[in-house]
Amino acid sequence: MPEFIDAHGIAIVYDVHPAKTAPRAVVQILHGVGEHAGRYGALIDALTADGYTVYADDHRGHGRTGMKQHDGDASKLGRLGPGGLSAAEDALWRLTRIIRDENPGLPLVLLGHSWGSFMAQKLVNHHPDAYDALVLSGSSVRWPGYLNAGDLNARWNAPDAHGAEWLSSDQSVGKAFVDDPLTTLTPLQKLFGLLDTVRMLGWPRTNLGRDIPALLMVGRDDPLGGPRSVHRLAKAYRERSGLSDITTLVYPDARHEIFNEVMQQEVRADLLAWLDRHFAIRV
Repeated sequence: MPEFIDAHGIAIVYDVHPAKTAPRAVVQILHGVGEHAGRYGALIDALTADGYTVYADDHRGHGRTGMKQHDGDASKLGRLGPGGLSAAEDALWRLTRIIRDENPGLPLVLLGHSWGSFMAQKLVNHHPDAYDALVLSGSSVRWPGYLNAGDLNARWNAPDAHGAEWLSSDQSVGKAFVDDPLTTLTPLQKLFGLLDTVRMLGWPRTNLGRDIPALLMVGRDDPLGGPRSVHRLAKAYRERSGLSDITTLVYPDARHEIFNEVMQQEVRADLLAWLDRHFAIRV
């Protein structure tokens, strides 16, 4: 279980999953708020089997990183700690540089889910030359009117609701999330505070200067942003950033975590097909 020490002395824990065949590219996975990289096992297995090496960290305040950072106090999971959102982004950028150093010559795909997709948007804005493709899952435009800042479970609330029904139509997913000792359902705004929540806002950078392919994947019933917001995000990448190769996939009857949905095999197959079109097998 490798780790590195960030600029504030926090140990960032991450995993490296080597490709099962000659690697064609590397994928850096950025998980969502309140969760951790360990929830992406099926996706990681599919990627490594298809020739992609995967790096996945537990972000600042989250998962194994958070438990070390907060001295084993699970009630503090999700709290970013000193340096806040900026330090969390810097740690992700540090991992990107580690990946580049350890995999010279291999393309790098940035894959972010939910909050991880927001951080991926910020990383591409600030370091467009570092990434060769962008994949966003459960994402949205980072702007009021396109991003639901209310109760994400509102349409599924009932007397017997556990609060995580919004994640997937497969109710075992939400139940497992609630029972996971390394997760929290505390909303982002409460975890990060007002200033860092505001710092999350923004749009794709104007004139990115590099035309990288992007795949945007979303469930039709995703309460965070949903198809309307994701289509607007795709338009912004085309018109503001100058990206020409953008694919948007919308999954009917799917909620927020499309990689944990009932049609997850289809979702993984779509991702692999898109990646394989852009990154040829190396011999």
